[in-house]
Amino acid sequence: MRSAARVLLPLAAAGLSAALAAGLAAAPAAASVSSASPVASVVSVASVASVVSPASVASAAETWRWGPTASSDTKGWANGYVRSGSSGLRIVGDLYDAGGARTCSWVKIKWLTDRGKYRTAAYRNCSQSTPRTFTVNAGYMLLAKAMVCRGGTTRITGKCSRWERVWTQGG
Repeated sequence: MRSAARVLLPLAAAGLSAALAAGLAAAPAAASVSSASPVASVVSVASVASVVSPASVASAAETWRWGPTASSDTKGWANGYVRSGSSGLRIVGDLYDAGGARTCSWVKIKWLTDRGKYRTAAYRNCSQSTPRTFTVNAGYMLLAKAMVCRGGTTRITGKCSRWERVWTQGG
């Protein structure tokens, strides 16, 4: 009897994962097993686990926070998050400016696509009173980095932070 339970437990677990992957409820399998069987407790756990549908778990987006990253003179900084979606990853953040007149804060995002190409995007904020929200649809990427700089209204002039990791595949 003991060796039969060892054989049936992996089969019951495989059946549970197959049922959850297919989106099927495991309750009919629980009804067909008698309560005297050693596998009945495993299958009853499967029927409880089927209450949470895999579709609701799969639709929840994962979110990774990053920042704050500040320029070398600390008059500009940015923070945000990376969120997974159906079309890849999206980098969202806020850029703050605390500088003087005629200066702006810039954030430069660099990411490596799954095809081995680097892409960049730059955003500026010249308002000292309100942060600027930026969004980068990076798609399927392997890594992303951010750098915050100071500059004018048309270009980055210097006082940049180092490249800081925003997201990396695998942690």
